[in-house]
Amino acid sequence: MEIKNIKIEKPENINFILGQSHFIKTVEDVHETLVTSVPGIKFGLAFCEASGKCLVRWSGTDDEMIELAKTNAMAISAGHSFIIFLGEGFFPINVLNDLKMVPEVCRIFCATANPTDVVVMQVGDGRAILGVCDGESPKGIEAEEDIAWRKDFLRKIGYKS
Repeated sequence: MEIKNIKIEKPENINFILGQSHFIKTVEDVHETLVTSVPGIKFGLAFCEASGKCLVRWSGTDDEMIELAKTNAMAISAGHSFIIFLGEGFFPINVLNDLKMVPEVCRIFCATANPTDVVVMQVGDGRAILGVCDGESPKGIEAEEDIAWRKDFLRKIGYKS
């Protein structure tokens, strides 16, 4: 067994979602879910097939996001994992609940724009995702001024009224 960290390669402001599913139908069902959840969404999706030809299957609506998805899926190479890159201005919070309802989706490992490492383990001919390191460790506990900033920020970006 060998354990590795795979760094997600992406532009700083681009969000992605990393998950696990169980069937080749994932590609088409996730694509359909994303385009019906957010009209006009720009995304790239790649799925690591775990049997048969064991290909990285892919789809999407944006060529740059599709390339990011294919490249990162191949680097991760864990069976039945999928990765979705969302174009600038599109966010996981708008699609996560619908994505979780796709029958093939087993779990979501992360949804973030942070620098991320995926911890994988090679087991014989397969590879498993053990977990993710999303961003950095906390540097302290928020104070009253940090709470005020957080609340103001959420209202400024339209997530709270």
